[in-house]
This record gives sequence, structure tokens and C-alpha cells, in this order.
Amino acid sequence: MMLEGKTALVTGGRGGIGRAIVARFLREGARVYAADLSPEGSLATHDDDGSIFVKLDVTQEADAIAAMDQVGADAGQLDILVNAAGIEIEKTIEETTLEEWNLSFAVNVTGTFLTSKHALPLMRKAAKDGTASIINFGSYDGFIADPGLAAYCATKGAVHALTKAMACDHGPEGIRVNAICPGYVDTPMLQSFFTGDGSGGGGKTIDQLQQAVRDVHPMRTYGTSEDIANLVNWLASDEARYASGQLWVLDGGLSAQVQQMKL
Repeated sequence: MMLEGKTALVTGGRGGIGRAIVARFLREGARVYAADLSPEGSLATHDDDGSIFVKLDVTQEADAIAAMDQVGADAGQLDILVNAAGIEIEKTIEETTLEEWNLSFAVNVTGTFLTSKHALPLMRKAAKDGTASIINFGSYDGFIADPGLAAYCATKGAVHALTKAMACDHGPEGIRVNAICPGYVDTPMLQSFFTGDGSGGGGKTIDQLQQAVRDVHPMRTYGTSEDIANLVNWLASDEARYASGQLWVLDGGLSAQVQQMKL
């Protein structure tokens, strides 16, 4: 088991990707804290999977402090932090309200900042025996842009820059920092995109939109939460001890091609 004896905390741990990460970590022998707004999370189900639920609103500093205090009291250190909590607002900047803009940054960027900031003392303790690992969630939308996702794209670009800065600052302490940048992944957020204005659906059915998204990928499919969890697991493990400061794109080859080419 790749993570035996390690302690991990996953924000958004009751969401689609978060649950897959939690499940993989548990299979690999880690003690896992699933941090989210509720035990049910975005999937609206509560499974007793063996993880430890921690109520955490990532936009609230008091919640971040309390979560790390709980981990410290229980485990004494934190080997792995995964910042998977996130939201997506499907609007142009003209359509986006200031409240929506601020909420996007509060969850996607400030949330990553707060949990990482207050995890660092526990992660330094873990790094004394090797390395500790922080894994942030960027997006391929932090490099290129889908239409109608202005605030989301802006937040993910910020996470990419923050990841590199954190890796430079805390690498000397033995703390590795990377970001995973998914493309289309089959989650509740993706299904919401298919039904929203941002999809540019033009009256197409959900099945037609889903197939159109598959067809634009070189691999003719989009990803699963388990695909993301596999990469997270490796970055969390000692096998990735030399991996830091990188933006790991996992998108089925989508961003490798010229999207606008019409033949």
C-alpha cells in the first residue's frame, strides 16, 4: 500500500472527485479526513467509507483552523493535503455579479490559501521523516478557456500561480506542492455544465452534448473521478518525492490539439 501510515485531509471530500480520492487513499492505507460542508456533499449521499468527516467551509478561516486543530489532536501531523473543493459559475464577466465573482475566488483560491496556510505546521512535522505533499486543483481552463466560464478560468489561473509560489517557498522544508489540472471529468459539476447556458447547447439533448464533448477529445472520451484519483495518489506518495511545483494536465489530450480547426 502506497500511503500506509500517512494522514491525509481532502477538502471537497464528499464531492465527486473528492470521494474518489478519499476512497483511493483509504485503499492505500492512509488515515483520511474528508472535509466538506456536510457529510452528504454534492452527491447528496452519506456512505460510511471509513474516512473521518470534518465540517469545513473553506472560505472561513475559523473552520480551517478548527479542522487542522482536529487533525493535530488526533494524528499529530498531516502528510497529505488535497485542495479539491471548488465551484464553477457559467457566465461571461458581463453577466457575472460582483458577489458571484467574489464567491468564486473565495472558494477556489482563498479556500486553497486558508487550508494550506493552517496545514503547514502539521505538514512540517510530517516532512521531518521524508516529504509532505500538497495537491491543489487547477484546471485546463487555467491555461485556455471555455466560453462562459470567465470567473472560473480566472480562479484556476490564480491557483496555478499560487501552486508554484508555494512550491518555491516550502520546498526547502520538505513540502512538495503540485496542481492537477483536469479537463472534462464526469462529475456533478460537469453534468451541471451540460444543462447550463455555458455549454452552448443550442437546444441539443444532454446525450447529444455529452457525445459532442467525447468526440472533441483525441481519446474520444472524458475522464472519470477515478482517473483523477490515480494521479493524486501518485503525487501524494513517496514515489513522487522529486515532483514539485508542476501543473499536471489530465485531459485526454484535449488541450494538445487545435480546437478551432474546421476541415
